[in-house]
Amino acid sequence: MENGERIVELVRLSKLGNAHAFSELYESIYVDLYKYALYTLGNAQDAENAVSDTVLDAYAGIVRLRDEKAFRGWIFRILSNKCNRIIREYVQRRQNQAQYPVEDMSQSASYSEGSIENAENRTMIQTAFTVLSEEEKQIVSMTVFGGYDSLEIAQMMNLNRNTVRSKYSRALTKMKNFLSAGGDMYGQQR
Repeated sequence: MENGERIVELVRLSKLGNAHAFSELYESIYVDLYKYALYTLGNAQDAENAVSDTVLDAYAGIVRLRDEKAFRGWIFRILSNKCNRIIREYVQRRQNQAQYPVEDMSQSASYSEGSIENAENRTMIQTAFTVLSEEEKQIVSMTVFGGYDSLEIAQMMNLNRNTVRSKYSRALTKMKNFLSAGGDMYGQQR
């Protein structure tokens, strides 16, 4: 049995309540989910939490999945939503911290200059990611973080392979333009 056929069979069994089948599905995609979440969030603990929440939601909602072949795209959409929620919480926390005096923040900060720069770069990329549509986010995420090629993504999302390539290219151009223009981060031009 081919891997794609095996995934479809596992999804069908999972929809019938077979926990072992869902566990096998999870094992087949965990690494890709974790890589995506870790890169998106930049924090191992948050990535683990996002993946765990995603798996719980997917297990509870798999009966509503109409197309068994779309499992990977479906679970990545769930993870993308979880990561976006966590990023919004990061932004909210950062905005709340900005209300405190600089002296208080400087005493609690123990970052090296390099780690601050890396965090700022990651935040800029995450912010640039927000200019994309949900479909574009999913295509870029599956390519960059999941390591899928355009044919695999096309099959998972029920799109034409060339459409996936075009949307990927346009999404990267959008992000590049956003970053080149300095990006609007937290209401300030950089």
